[in-house]
Amino acid sequence: MKLELKRIGNSTGLILPKELLARLGLEQGDAVFVTETAEGLVIGKRDDTFEKGMAIAREAMKTYSQALKEPAK
Repeated sequence: MKLELKRIGNSTGLILPKELLARLGLEQGDAVFVTETAEGLVIGKRDDTFEKGMAIAREAMKTYSQALKEPAK
């Protein structure tokens, strides 16, 4: 599907057709993540539970950074 970036006020936006929004399970006002991969961009719905888990994991990695640097014995 080819989409075009459009000027929206002083910004640039990407207009997603309603059929694509339905397939992605998105609706107007939803927060999304855009991830860059080797194949291109991936757009997905924001997952607050995943984000909370990642915040916990980042804190644990910071707390135990020295132990994580040591090779396993």
